[in-house]
Amino acid sequence: MYDSPVKRYEGNPIIKPEDVKGANSIFNSAIVPFKDGYAGIFRIDDRTRFATLRAGFSKDGVKWEISDEPIKFVQENTDIKIGFSYDPRVTCIEGRYYITWCNDVNGPTIGMGWTEDFQTFYQMEDAFLPANRNGVLFPRKIGGLYTMLSRPSDYGHTPFGNIFCSQSPDLKFWGRHRLVMKPEMPWEKTKIGAGPVPIEIEEGWLLIYHGVLTSCNGFVYSAGAAILDKESPWNVLYRSKKYILAPSMEYERIGDVPNVVFPTATILEKDKKTLRIYYGAADTYVCMATVNIYDLILFVKENS
Repeated sequence: MYDSPVKRYEGNPIIKPEDVKGANSIFNSAIVPFKDGYAGIFRIDDRTRFATLRAGFSKDGVKWEISDEPIKFVQENTDIKIGFSYDPRVTCIEGRYYITWCNDVNGPTIGMGWTEDFQTFYQMEDAFLPANRNGVLFPRKIGGLYTMLSRPSDYGHTPFGNIFCSQSPDLKFWGRHRLVMKPEMPWEKTKIGAGPVPIEIEEGWLLIYHGVLTSCNGFVYSAGAAILDKESPWNVLYRSKKYILAPSMEYERIGDVPNVVFPTATILEKDKKTLRIYYGAADTYVCMATVNIYDLILFVKENS
């Protein structure tokens, strides 16, 4: 249907609510290579519709064993609380797996934690003041500083939103805030937000993000892609005017929230060409797509 090089996995959805104990839905989750397989932090809305984070493991990244219980963080500071927790990302930096998520206690903001084994988890200070969403760490320091993308928002469902970049010397104190991108094209005109962890490529950083349009029937979430400058990632080098993936399949159009494709994780296969893209579908399922990373880079450049 589309000229995008991204192809859906034929076995989608790879995780359904009935696969997870007590789940109303499972979506918008983060997956990374771990040891001889994969590990993940999953957003699971339980049957009270409270959003929690759970850990899971897989040999192939498709079939998963997911914990029956939410993650219980060891708290560095007892002033820090865990609230309504959703839309996690996981970034490996120097052998430690950092988790960022939307931690809604006194309003939504970017919660942070870390683990080395996906068994014991430590909670850090929240990164920003409320309200903020879609916190995504870069996988290495840039200019000697940790770097994070986020979308300042509001306390509600945010009918607006731009992507910003912030930096920190220690993952506690954040500043040097820079605007990265605003919504531009009709498919993303309402708001945009960072998706998976940016991928370092020869040209810079490949960023997959979500964009939202407001239709007569509500929001429609699709996925886009851009290339950011390697040393100044708030500078956009290329940005595709076309989306790379939009809701078209039944499992993307029908669910708790219809018409949602929400990318949250990527994994580059051992061939260094095939890129897996994990995404939430209709706020109900976890799905997967694949693309040749060089074809995706070319698509972004040709459609900028």
